[in-house]
Amino acid sequence: MKIFQSVAAFFLAFFLGSVQAEELLKPFILGSKGPGEVAAKAEEAKKSLASQGFVLAGNYSPYPDTLILVVTSDELKKNAAQSEHGGFGAMERVSVVKSQGEVQVSYINPVYMANAYRMKNDLGGVASKMQAALGRMEEFGAKGLAASDLREYHYLFGMEYFNEPSTLAEYPSYNEAVKAVEAGLAAGKGGVTRVYRIDIPGKQETVFGVAMKGEGENKYMDDRYIMSEIDFRDPKSAAHLPYEMLVSGNKVYALYARFRIAIDFPDLSMMGSHSFMNIMNSPEAIRKALTQAAGGKI
Repeated sequence: MKIFQSVAAFFLAFFLGSVQAEELLKPFILGSKGPGEVAAKAEEAKKSLASQGFVLAGNYSPYPDTLILVVTSDELKKNAAQSEHGGFGAMERVSVVKSQGEVQVSYINPVYMANAYRMKNDLGGVASKMQAALGRMEEFGAKGLAASDLREYHYLFGMEYFNEPSTLAEYPSYNEAVKAVEAGLAAGKGGVTRVYRIDIPGKQETVFGVAMKGEGENKYMDDRYIMSEIDFRDPKSAAHLPYEMLVSGNKVYALYARFRIAIDFPDLSMMGSHSFMNIMNSPEAIRKALTQAAGGKI
């Protein structure tokens, strides 16, 4: 009997451990939804976020009835400083969207992001503060991925991982790289303009959030066009925007779109309506636009 109990206890512990190890994470969190207007809900969100120590870095309205707030904090920047190319995860993106007569307030899941971007800390503390500020009704945006899978994520064989960003430009120094990106964004080169800038403390690293707008042959890099193809479900995933450019040392990087889009929409089908096939030209179009903005050579 004792042997049987021991064996049963072993398998129970193994099963429970496996369940815990397989906890699935989703890219977005719906904080709240209900009646109201985007502008008013955004102001409420700003105040709530500030009360939890978050600082507004910038905001962006890519299309009507949608406003994206980008915030950062000492905890986010400290974690970014401790992680390679951590600047890509130095912010939280919050979307305020009016859809089907209700206003949805959603945000990127900090724990999902921390694992996807291979950061040192899993940002559990940031997740708690975001929940305190904006609420937490449900995670959404995918069937879910385990943390270990996120840290090694790529959409399909041969496609890019997090540690394979595009090098957009290279300069003699970090300061010259930052100045070149600032100038390119101010001039709207490639149809790319600045939304925010966050400097990573104690490190030669700066992340820029950017808006991308293009028409005609350039539509494939346009934020609104891309989102019209991939953000077609409710709740809305507008917190995918804006895209980032990272100055690290004397080089300017961007996550290649086959990773950057797929990590936020991992369940998007390869073919059919609302699929990656419909934006197959976007990864290169985005890379070229960001390269122009960075002052690099295409």
